[in-house]
Amino acid sequence: MRRLLPVALVFAAVAPVRAQTVQYTSPAGVSYRAQADTGPVRRAEQALAAEPRNVQRFIALGVAQAGARQMREAVETFTRALAVAPNDPMLYRWRGHRNLSVRRFDEAMADLTRGYGMDSTNYGILYHLGVLRFVRGDFNAAADAFARAQPHAPDGGELAGATDWLWMSLQRAGRAREAAAMLARRPDTLPATNAYVRRLKLYRGEIGPEAVVTPSDTGDVDVATLSYGLGNWYLVKGDTARARELFRRSIASGGWPAFGFIASEAELARLR
Repeated sequence: MRRLLPVALVFAAVAPVRAQTVQYTSPAGVSYRAQADTGPVRRAEQALAAEPRNVQRFIALGVAQAGARQMREAVETFTRALAVAPNDPMLYRWRGHRNLSVRRFDEAMADLTRGYGMDSTNYGILYHLGVLRFVRGDFNAAADAFARAQPHAPDGGELAGATDWLWMSLQRAGRAREAAAMLARRPDTLPATNAYVRRLKLYRGEIGPEAVVTPSDTGDVDVATLSYGLGNWYLVKGDTARARELFRRSIASGGWPAFGFIASEAELARLR
């Protein structure tokens, strides 16, 4: 007679498999999966179970799920939260962000637009609305969102990101003088160490293109982010061949949640 495993062990055995769900399938047919939870998602679920109407517990769970690249599950979490608090703009900010991550662009636009109507000074809403507009090729509208986001950036890393995307948006909208003047004002004064800082140094001529993506850059999201920024820089300069090569490198990184990866997909589609 076969000995049955305790129920707890059965669930422990299957949980990682269930967690590694397909999150996004690219136009090329490549499927990208979630990662297995190493603890944060389970702990956040337990905390939410103890306070099932606490919006911050929902947000903490959604953030933990996104950390494990469980973006579709995060969308479901924020949808559940909106049933509890339908007028909370932060929930639209987070669900819009995660809809963007899985390329549900229409749903992301609806969420972020609704959130903006509730709170027009919310940095996260403005920033992600800018990214979405940029990906869709609406560069003037993207520039407007990033310009509005800049003063509300919560830290140096976010300020560098908003400044970088604003420069790219202005350049792509044919507003090169405004882009240069904006960088000359040096709005990104807070200390930061993320990939956007290096891209901004490229735009300002403080480093050359060969110093943007280095051998020490091994994280898939960092490679996707840096490769896209460098590719866009070449595209602005009219070097379509190098731009296309770097957009492909961004996608080859495998860092599918990165905005640079998402933008690279859009660029390659436009460059056909």
